[in-house]
Parts: sequence; structure tokens; C-alpha cells
Amino acid sequence: MSETAEDNKKAPMSEEERISLCQKMDQELDDFINSLERKRYTEGWPEDRWEEEMDKHPFFMKSASGELSPLAEGLANLKYDPDENTPLELATNYKEDGNFNFKHKNYRLAILGYTEGIKVRCDDAEINASLYNNRAAAQFHLKNYRSALSDSERALSLKPDHAKARLRAAKSAFAIGKHDTCIEHCEKLLQTQTKDKDLIELVNLAKKKKFIQERDERKKNSTEAKKNAQKEAVIKAIVDRGIKISDCEDADDIDLSKLEPCIPGAQEAMVHLEGGVLKWPVLILYPEYQQTDFIRACPENVPLLCQLEQIFPAPWDEKNTYSIRKIRLYFEGSDSLPHLIDPTQNLGEILKMKHYVLKSGTPSFFCLLKGTKMERSYLESYI
Repeated sequence: MSETAEDNKKAPMSEEERISLCQKMDQELDDFINSLERKRYTEGWPEDRWEEEMDKHPFFMKSASGELSPLAEGLANLKYDPDENTPLELATNYKEDGNFNFKHKNYRLAILGYTEGIKVRCDDAEINASLYNNRAAAQFHLKNYRSALSDSERALSLKPDHAKARLRAAKSAFAIGKHDTCIEHCEKLLQTQTKDKDLIELVNLAKKKKFIQERDERKKNSTEAKKNAQKEAVIKAIVDRGIKISDCEDADDIDLSKLEPCIPGAQEAMVHLEGGVLKWPVLILYPEYQQTDFIRACPENVPLLCQLEQIFPAPWDEKNTYSIRKIRLYFEGSDSLPHLIDPTQNLGEILKMKHYVLKSGTPSFFCLLKGTKMERSYLESYI
């Protein structure tokens, strides 16, 4: 009796048999791999010298210095050796390198390529103009607008009708606020591109910016002139009153830098004129408490006493021992001695006293309680 096709069919694998077979195949693969000869891969670049090896490769080398393989040397000679290439060929090769990097947005490398091409100094104006223009484009992408303008104008000196170079020169000039230069380049372009909307918009914007810049410059100059006039008026007022300034040999040696307060945060309180009256920053020192009071603008025609009345009682004087009737004011004179002042006098009169010398642009006075040990100690320190 013959076997039928149905009899030749094998029974399907169970899930357990399938899993067992897979595990057996995995184990056999592991055994095969482990039986192979273990050999370290030596064809790649060593980890500690990969940059060095990369630089030797003809496609990655950064320079042609050092010992090169025959292939690398051949490629270098073929493309960059001045003995194997004319100046025009060298410039063209460097330009192509620059273009390749520019296309891949490696603008700094592109600049290096164009620069090497420029250094060749070939006598072809066309290629030189192209090198300068392309370098300008790379500089523009890096927002080096001054360099972009310079290179664009060099390209134009070689090829005055280079429209791309002139447009980039206009845009670069606008970016750095050289509006006259921008307008000049735009107007030359508009001679042949009379209906270019972008050019018209750029030149109009440059003219508007120029007007604003000139207006702001006029305001600035006017403000500076006014400030200088005020400074001169302050110095003249001080000289006319005969006030002596420390570190000034004579009236010609006085300037406002020697009148700036040295107290932190008091620079804005420098002596100034209001209605012909000098207003001074004044410092009152209290040695007993190691405290100070700062008066920002004390008029020269007002008694110092009026200012002190606004200070007392002082917040640091918990016992309220300091008052107008109980204090004395002193200054250290040019003779290195203490001088008692009368607070009922105007500040201006005190500043004109024989031995008073203004230091650091700030009249300063020591405030002490009458007849106290601290006052005696202060006076004895000068003996």
C-alpha cells in the first residue's frame, strides 16, 4: 500500500519544542564565536593619536608639513605646490576649496581658503575680485560686517561692475551705521537696476537712518556743549571766590575731575551752579560714634547751622546728646591744625577761610560735643 501525501506531513512543533530549538541555536552560535581566534583590530587610528593620524590623511590634512605618504604628497603637490601650478591655478584651487566649505556653511574654513588664494597674488583681476567677494560673503554670514565691507570694496576696486560685491558692500555699510557709504553704493546700483524694490527700500531706509543719526549727533553735541559750559561756569565761580582746591597749583590746574566726591554713591552730588549759587555736597563726621551724615546740595549762601538743624536729632544718637547748642564743628586746615568754625556763617564764607582747603570735592567737618573727653582727645591729637 503506497504512502499518501497526507502521510508524509510532519506533525507541527509544539511551543515548548520551538523554544527549546531556539535556545539550542543560540548556544551553538555563542560556542562558535567563542571558538574563534581572538585578535586585536589594528587597522584603525590609535585612540591616543587619532588627530595626528587624521592630519596625515590626504583628505583631512591641515598642512603639508612633516613626512607625507606618497599619495598625500602627490595630492598636495598636484593641487598646492607652486612649482606644479601657475599662480592662477593656485588661486583657483584655493577658491574652489573656499567654495566647498562655504557651500557646507563652514564659513571660517571658507575664509581661510579665500585668504590663501588672495595671498598667491596672481595677476588675474577676475579671480582676485571673486576671492575678495566670496570672502566678503563668508564674513557677512559671520556678521563680521566691517570685514565684509572692506573685502567687498576691494573686489569693486578690481571689478567696478561687480553687482553682488556692491550690494553686499551696501548691506554691510548699513549694518555698521555707515549710511553715507550705503547710500553711495545703492545709488550706483540703481543706475542700472532702476526698479529694484529691495534696493529702493534699502536706500530709503539708509537715508532715514542717516537723518536720525545726524539729529541725534546734533543733540549729543548740543548737550555736551551745554555740559562743558556748565563745567566751565562752576570752575570760574570757584576761582572767583578764591576757594583753594587740594592738589591744584593754580586756577589753570582746576578741573572737575578733582571735584568729584569720593564717597560711594555720591558721584551725582558733585558741586554745581543753580541760579549763580554754588551748591556743595557736605560731609559731617562724628568721631565719637564713627558715624557720618551726607548733605547732597548745601547752598553756599545758607548758614551751615540751617543744615544741621535738619539733621538733629540723629537716628543713631539714642540719648539725643547731639544738638545745635551742644556741638562744635572743626576742619583740618592746610597748616595741619584743627580750626573751629562758626556754624552761623554761610558755607561759602567758611570755604574761603585762610587755611581751608577743599579735598575730594567735598567740604568735610568734624562734629564733637562741647567740653567732652572726645573733643579734648581730638584737639590733643594735633599737639
